[in-house]
Amino acid sequence: MGEDMEKIYGVIGDPISHSMSPAMLNDIFDYYKLEARYHAFHVKPGQVKAAIEGIRALGVSGINVTIPHKVEVIEYLDEVEEVAANIGAVNTIVNQNGKLVGYNTDGNGFIRSLNRVISNEELRGANVLIVGAGGAARGIFISLAAMGVKKIDIVNRTIERAKAIIEDCKFEVESQAINFEEVTRHLGKYQVIINTTSVGMHPNVDDIPLSLDYLAPKTIVSDIIYNPFETKLLLEAKKRGAITQNGLGMFVYQGALAFEKWTGRFPDTDRMERLVTKLLGGKTC
Repeated sequence: MGEDMEKIYGVIGDPISHSMSPAMLNDIFDYYKLEARYHAFHVKPGQVKAAIEGIRALGVSGINVTIPHKVEVIEYLDEVEEVAANIGAVNTIVNQNGKLVGYNTDGNGFIRSLNRVISNEELRGANVLIVGAGGAARGIFISLAAMGVKKIDIVNRTIERAKAIIEDCKFEVESQAINFEEVTRHLGKYQVIINTTSVGMHPNVDDIPLSLDYLAPKTIVSDIIYNPFETKLLLEAKKRGAITQNGLGMFVYQGALAFEKWTGRFPDTDRMERLVTKLLGGKTC
């Protein structure tokens, strides 16, 4: 693709029409006066290989990958960076002159968002509890372990799924897989609690993923959900004196880190967050 041509970026997923990434990224491309456009591409299961071949053939500069293609896409790439390979999922592809390189900006996007309330130095020394053992939990667990967090436990209904994340992690970390009954009594020993489940997401806004009876004041409670802006978990945690954070920052920062990989420039995340907040018709908590 010639330097004078408009660069094409996008996101692939199924479904994809609900994605706020095109509005968020196109606004930032315009803001920095870059000759680039970002599109949503609906790619159904069974079409992922063809989609990646299309990216190569058309000279698409970069792609985000969302549910359900983050795992499958790996086999069609030329290279995958270490953390993404360990997570086993890619959400960002960079086309380096025909070589497709995969990254995962979800976990680091979450950490950058968390840095608003805790420094990396404090985080490394904290006891962290992750609620859930799905794809998001895996990405956050491995990214935290890769940056040197010493103690990360996982609570999940199916202990085997939590154990699998711990065993798959190639970075040194002290970790236990715990059940909900056990974790409730020991909640006070954690300085950071992260909900990676969909419990409490719209429309089931009255659901809560775990009991907060033994929550210590000043605990950081983070929920990767941002619809609603303030889940029942965050409302209850705030009542108990916790420092709370919703998932909007993670969404914004994973997009910002992808933008940086594509352009070499880290964008104005405040602008991105204001736009997404407006699109969601609410205000951040």
